[in-house]
Formats: sequence, structure tokens, C-alpha cells
Amino acid sequence: MKPVLLITGASRGIGAATAVLAAQNGWAVAVNYTQNALAADEVVRQIRQAGGTAISVQGDVGHEDQILALFAQVDAKLGRISGLVNSAGIVDMTSRVDEMSWARVERMMRINVLGSFACTREAIRRMSTRHGGEGGVIVNLSSAASRLGASGQYVDYAASKAAIDTLTLGVSKEVAGEGIRVNAVRPGVIDTEIHGSGGLPNRAKELAPLIPLQRAGTAQEVAQTIVWLLSDASSYITGTCIDVSGGR
Repeated sequence: MKPVLLITGASRGIGAATAVLAAQNGWAVAVNYTQNALAADEVVRQIRQAGGTAISVQGDVGHEDQILALFAQVDAKLGRISGLVNSAGIVDMTSRVDEMSWARVERMMRINVLGSFACTREAIRRMSTRHGGEGGVIVNLSSAASRLGASGQYVDYAASKAAIDTLTLGVSKEVAGEGIRVNAVRPGVIDTEIHGSGGLPNRAKELAPLIPLQRAGTAQEVAQTIVWLLSDASSYITGTCIDVSGGR
């Protein structure tokens, strides 16, 4: 049987690229999405057309009840997971901190931080040898913003990703003796549609001259690092945040 991988926020961008590549590397993939069922179904179609195994599963990681339902569906349709990629996340319109509403920051932390916490918890309950599992791997999507701060744009997003860095470090040590490795990937400026949701659709191209490699990265380049961390090729790596940022 193929090992089972759940990827949150996998209907677009880095999540979608990771789903396709992971399936090519032998994973049965649960493609989670919040609203865009057509996009998620297209990712599943690509995987199945290439001979892989995949399902799409709806669930908003900003709500605990939907996270529980999401994991229950994966359990029922694919079986116990041995891989989790916490890819679901949001940015908001560019803004200074003194212009941010409580509602904006609360939503940011609920989806980006609480969602990853709860998904990690549910994964541990299925993977950990302490709970009768056989081990597994968790990869969190952080951001280079966690160490750059994103001043004048989205400090709230940067702070949420700094929390992911710490979650990665702390949980990795907590479950290392229970067969679970936990790492994070910190993408830099990646050419995906997420910039448009932050009001800067051309951000990747505009920032390219400021990046040592002189270009934005691609979703596929980030996916390659994620899938490597999911594989046995990285079997002695845990508690690490890997920058995929072109030197920025």
C-alpha cells in the first residue's frame, strides 16, 4: 500500500505542486481545499491521469470542527496518514500594524497558526508510536518573512510564520522519539497567485532585482524541497527550517 499524505491548502500554488510531485514519488495524496473544489479536482485529475492515487477533501483549517472532519474523511477514504504538509495559509492586503484591525490579525493567526497547530496535533495522534502509529513526517510551510519581518506590508503574516518556526522546533523535539520527524520550509518570493490576494499581483517580478539569484522562485522548486523532506533521503533531519529563497 502507498503511504498516505495529507496536504492542506493543496488546490493551488505550492500545495498543488507538492501534491503532484508527491504522488509521482509514491504517495497517496489527500488534496485539501477550502472553497475551490474545481481547482482541487483538477489537481486530483492530474495525479490520477499519471497513474497516481489522490482524493480531494474540503475543510477550512481555520475551524477545529472542520479539521476533525477533514482527518476523519482521510482516515475513511485512504487510511492512516504517515505524512502531513501544513501548506494552507493566507496573507492580507498590505498594511502597517497601526492600521490593522483586530479581526484581520485574529483571522491571520486562526488560519496560519491555530490551523497548523490542530492539524499537527491530529497527525501526531495518528503517526506517533505512543498512540499506536508507525511514525511519519510533518513539513510546515513557513516563510522567509518570519526572519525578515515584512515591515510596511504584512507584519501579521510574518509573525504567524515565526510561530510556525517555533512550532516546528518544539514539536520536533517532542515527538522525535516517537517515530516522527518535523521540519519546515521557508519560501522566499515565489511566483504564485498568493501575491494577488495581498494586493500586489506583480510583487514577484518587482522584487526579483533584490534577490541574489535575480529571480523569483517557482512552486515546483519549493515542492521539490518539501517532497525531499518527506522522503527517507532526509531521514536524519528534524527540527530544521530550510530557506528556499534564492539567497534572500
